[in-house]
Amino acid sequence: MTVAENNYLELATPDGETIKVLRRAHPRARRLRLTVTSGGAQVSYPEGTHPAQVFAFLRKHVSWLERKLGELKFDESGPPRLKAGVPTLIPLRGETTRLQWRDGAYPRVELDADRLILSLPKPHNKQTLGAARALLHSFLQAQIRRDVSRYLARYTAELGRAPNGVRVKPLKSLWGSLDTRDWVTLDLALALAPLDALRYVVVHELCHLRIRDHSPRFWALVGSLYPDWQTQRDWLKASGHALKAELARLIQE
Repeated sequence: MTVAENNYLELATPDGETIKVLRRAHPRARRLRLTVTSGGAQVSYPEGTHPAQVFAFLRKHVSWLERKLGELKFDESGPPRLKAGVPTLIPLRGETTRLQWRDGAYPRVELDADRLILSLPKPHNKQTLGAARALLHSFLQAQIRRDVSRYLARYTAELGRAPNGVRVKPLKSLWGSLDTRDWVTLDLALALAPLDALRYVVVHELCHLRIRDHSPRFWALVGSLYPDWQTQRDWLKASGHALKAELARLIQE
């Protein structure tokens, strides 16, 4: 196992393949944690953890890691189409989550541990699929707004500035923007990303309330509020296409 590109570890599998794992020390972490999404694998651990402990932890879970990445792998055409009644794996807030279908008298979506359950009346057909997409859209909107509200409360106080409002919708290429009326727009696909990536985008756009360009002063301000911003920006660059493709198959196809 070797360190690659500073923030990644390269893990050799029994079959001779190499898996790149994003590493991240977290000040509030109490234990080592391994997560897998369509964007790849990430290991987080308490600050001060010896690298040998991280290596040993990854070697212990290499078979699980290889299996999970295999389940989420898709070809160049993108992730598999969402089919009514057919379970599938999706990323949700950076965690691998199983999307399941259940017969129900009324349309409903609920999160139960690592399962997202869609309850819909029979039969599960094309019309049902449209209702499922609407449910998923509303659910993801609610998830991201709940998370964003916490970050707004913290960082607007530190900045002494606040946006006039926040919109959440699918964006083709951007993760977020701030318009001339001080409205922040965030990509709905961030509901699928790890919370740290969402936090970075929120901080980024809020800092534009004070500095409208991407000058060194701007990045210094971002870093003063969120020192780990570069790791999250790199993660979004590497995983962004996969996340946006996942969102499209869930709500737009």
